[in-house]
Amino acid sequence: MLSLATEKAEVLIEALPYIQKFAGKTVIIKFGGHAMVNKELEKMVLQDIILMKLVGMNPVIVHGGGPSINTWLKKVGIESNFVNGLRVTDEETMEIVEMVLCGKLNKSLVSSINEMGGKAIGLCGKDGSLIEAEPKKALVKSKNGVEEEVDLGLVGEITKVNPSLIHTLTNEGYIPVISPVGIGSKGESLNINADHAAGALGGSLGAHKLVLLTDVEGIYLGEDKDSLASKLSAQEVNKCIERGVINGGMIPKVESCLKALQWGVKHVHIIDGRRPHSVLLEIFTDEGIGTMVVK
Repeated sequence: MLSLATEKAEVLIEALPYIQKFAGKTVIIKFGGHAMVNKELEKMVLQDIILMKLVGMNPVIVHGGGPSINTWLKKVGIESNFVNGLRVTDEETMEIVEMVLCGKLNKSLVSSINEMGGKAIGLCGKDGSLIEAEPKKALVKSKNGVEEEVDLGLVGEITKVNPSLIHTLTNEGYIPVISPVGIGSKGESLNINADHAAGALGGSLGAHKLVLLTDVEGIYLGEDKDSLASKLSAQEVNKCIERGVINGGMIPKVESCLKALQWGVKHVHIIDGRRPHSVLLEIFTDEGIGTMVVK
């Protein structure tokens, strides 16, 4: 019994310098992947975030919701189409996206945090014109190899972030929970990539860290598990993409990391959200987990 208590004390002592270092700092957590589907994992992530707030940090959650959107689109008989990993979004699809992200998922996360003793408030990018955007075009290669511009409908490219509302909420002790639906110049709703929204918000808030919860352990530099990179520079990441070391679905993820660094985030972490208490392990331990990308 004594040894168990001692182990717990040692864990707390190991966390102490990190608590001191990050006190008052903003950390953006992009919540997505398996951690949003598995209720036990979701609970652990939210517990981590509540603890971060209680020890003096300013966590801000940006959540995705692709699987839930797919489920609801299927229920109403709307087919999902993707171009370069982005959902082609007509008006009918946007209604479902907004309903799922800003309504069902956002309020579910807020309720869970409040139930566990935290103070959360739900927002979308339209509230207070938090995330302003314009319709985004995609470049795709045709069969003859020529790049063509494709209309994605109501998919948004972020043009401006107005973070004053977030500062007000965090100063009042709240944990903001943000769904990535932006507002266009005509007041229309625009579907924003959640990773990009997290990066842009992080830059505008001067965030110390952006933590991306994913369904992978991090960035691998080879085929075996021993090749997991613990730290990479933006330049090294670009070289890995050029050499094909980073490929497939990992490319949009790391491109989001690079954009976040350009927007002013100090450190970006890709971590495995399937691992219990992954956020605490990354922020409050010497070893950390996953891959950190720095400018």
